[in-house]
Amino acid sequence: MKRYVLDSYALIAYFEGEKGAETVAGIFKDALADKAEVFLCVVNWGEMYYIALREGGEDKAELYKLTLAKYPITIVEANKELTLQAARYKAFHRISYADAYATALTKLRKAGLVTGDKEFKPLEKEITVHWIL
Repeated sequence: MKRYVLDSYALIAYFEGEKGAETVAGIFKDALADKAEVFLCVVNWGEMYYIALREGGEDKAELYKLTLAKYPITIVEANKELTLQAARYKAFHRISYADAYATALTKLRKAGLVTGDKEFKPLEKEITVHWIL
């Protein structure tokens, strides 16, 4: 079964109908058909929420949150193992702390990261990246 980790870039692209939205929709379709597992770190879930809140207000942020809850997405809490792995990525790569969590979750779940964020380009030697651009 395919395994994917979503970052906030992929989620915002999906919700806003931006380039790559079809790819994310296909992943959701596969997850609904039990052909894929989808993971999202709680840190990236919060990042998606604050971006929607900042750019579109409370109604938009809540809509995104409620819509995500309808999909078979496992939201993974930031435990010590995940946080230490994220800290390792942040220490040695020029990525945001939230992106370090997405990278760490991708590694720990042996999944592919779904994103269009170029910040992940240098990490392609360490994790599989599924580009939505």
